[in-house]
Amino acid sequence: MAADVPRLVRDAQRGDADARDALIAAHLTLVYNVIGRALAGHPDVDDLVQETMLKALRGLPGLREPERFRSWLVAIAYRQVQLHLRARRMARRRLLTGPVEVADPAGDFAERTTAELVLDGQRRELVEATHWLDGDDRRLLGLWWQEASGDLTRAELAAALDVAPKHAAVRVQRMKAQLDGARGVVRALHAQPRCPDLSALLGRWDGVADPLWRKRLGRHVRDCALCSRRGQGLIAPDQLLLGVAALPVPAAIVTGILAKAGTSAGAFVQHKVLAAAVTAAAVTAGGGIVFAVYHEPAPEEFRAAVPPAVATTAPAQTPAVTAPATRATPSSTGSAQKAVPTFITGVRKADIFVAPGGSDDADGTQAHPYASVAKAVAVVGPGQTIAVRGGTYRPEQGISITTDGTAAKPIVLSNYGNEQPVIDAADVPADQWAITQRTAYWRVQGLEVVRSRSHAYVCRSCSNNVFQRLKLHGNARSGLMLRDAGTTGNQILDNDFFDNRDPAGASGAGASGAGIGLGVQFGDGGGNLIRGNRAYGNAGAGFDLGAFTGPVTMEHNWSYRNGGSGFVLGGGSPAAAAAHHLRHDAAWDNGSNGFDDEGNTAAVELTNNTAFRNRAVGFAMRSSAARLRSNAAIGNAQTDDVTDKVAQSRNSWQGNDVVLRSTDPTVTEGPRPGTGALPRTDYLATGNGVGASMDAA
Repeated sequence: MAADVPRLVRDAQRGDADARDALIAAHLTLVYNVIGRALAGHPDVDDLVQETMLKALRGLPGLREPERFRSWLVAIAYRQVQLHLRARRMARRRLLTGPVEVADPAGDFAERTTAELVLDGQRRELVEATHWLDGDDRRLLGLWWQEASGDLTRAELAAALDVAPKHAAVRVQRMKAQLDGARGVVRALHAQPRCPDLSALLGRWDGVADPLWRKRLGRHVRDCALCSRRGQGLIAPDQLLLGVAALPVPAAIVTGILAKAGTSAGAFVQHKVLAAAVTAAAVTAGGGIVFAVYHEPAPEEFRAAVPPAVATTAPAQTPAVTAPATRATPSSTGSAQKAVPTFITGVRKADIFVAPGGSDDADGTQAHPYASVAKAVAVVGPGQTIAVRGGTYRPEQGISITTDGTAAKPIVLSNYGNEQPVIDAADVPADQWAITQRTAYWRVQGLEVVRSRSHAYVCRSCSNNVFQRLKLHGNARSGLMLRDAGTTGNQILDNDFFDNRDPAGASGAGASGAGIGLGVQFGDGGGNLIRGNRAYGNAGAGFDLGAFTGPVTMEHNWSYRNGGSGFVLGGGSPAAAAAHHLRHDAAWDNGSNGFDDEGNTAAVELTNNTAFRNRAVGFAMRSSAARLRSNAAIGNAQTDDVTDKVAQSRNSWQGNDVVLRSTDPTVTEGPRPGTGALPRTDYLATGNGVGASMDAA
């Protein structure tokens, strides 16, 4: 195609519609990736890509050097990014009347572009580190990423920057040095246990991932013997990017460009070049933008340093067992829920397969799968992956998971492709939990567990496990429960816990009946993260940290329409004391309080959270020496109950009036996008730095 570009340009300049369409088809993915990476998945990416392509089409007749089309096109895209960021800065200056809560390094870029596919090891650190780059380096990263993947030449990159290739090389090296420094900072920030000197330094940090603090923290990492050792073994970003595929182009962009360019979509996709491009592009529901990940084997010299990842290449053969794209999920009352799209996030390659039509006497291969998850977890070993095919599994006994993985060889239990496996636990005795896990280093994703007569999924004394994109609902006692001593380093990401209730327990308005969404209870441990989850329609609390004495971090979670409180941060007899940290969480329409310390006397910290229209108080901080900053309480039935020992600043009840952009929860409570992330919404957003950032989860 590269050799044909000048000819296509000349033909398009003469009015050849097919040539024009071929140019768009050949370069749309390139432009989308340059803009998408530079803007880190901002919702305006689609509009900017469309405007860039239309500007190019309008300016095409004036292009005097057709062989420079690619460089010219990338320069237009780069200019659009600059104008967009400049406009955003000006808009913020006009609209914001006070300081704004800025997302932490683990938030904005990493959450919006990778949360939904969870890059392991150094790929995760690399993407998180990009949040620390300034605007110029972020834009340059978007170009260099395409150069590293072979879609741009150095000359084209230099032309986009309007500098000589030698100067472009200097800028790229400087950007990569900044990126490596940020990667060292990210690794030090996430180290467990954290360096004491670094913890002391962070006491003065305002939470803003800016160049000043990158320098300060980077200087500490370089000079500190402990932190510098943790930063060793960083693989060049060029090598890590071997596993990151191109961003998929949403079909809506194609439609928009065609409509404004005067070409019908039907005629356009008939063009053989575009047909291939559109067919190859994965279209994410709801316009979600992610870094698509494939796992190409790394060069031999790097394999010892990179943890093995879950392969997602297409299998050699596909059994006949399939699942529909959407399905009605049963509720505890037997009524159908809204159709929930399955997520194209499961594994495509595995060591062990399970399918409803299989046999536990088989060998567990793709051609001869096991019939039960219980059999698969009994024979799995460190470093192996279990793929569970779509369909319904009806165990008669609780499933026990006891084999440990390791940091270098985690174990994966996942749905297969875009199929939805459902574990219907109705036949499991009421004195057994549907699934009980006692492990380290597992990733469990893409499963649905329903109708347990007790708890659906309990992880006891578990460490360094990841639970992601689970749907746990219609169970009697809880959706997911982490409990007991030594519960450390676990991540609970992008799950839905709903309609869990004991039919024999109290329920309804104001009643805290049996049945919670997610519990981290009756134990201790640090480093546990709960992010991007929804808990709704449960008889009791949505999220319950009762009787857990280790600090838990909760970010960007939503709890609504539960019979009890949205977030319970204490409990037990005597009440457990733990300094939990909540950021950008939201609770609305719950039967009791939005956020309740429930006897927890520790210094819990709540920043940028929202309590809306709960049937008791928004924030019940009666016992804790809490710190409440930039929270919003609006429309709750009772006045907030906050004692004098609570440190407060910039909260809505302190004279910081807020105006909600939207009070319509339809999008928020509807299906997740195809990536599995929380829906993007203006619901409950204030725009002034007070309350939860509902569109950044």
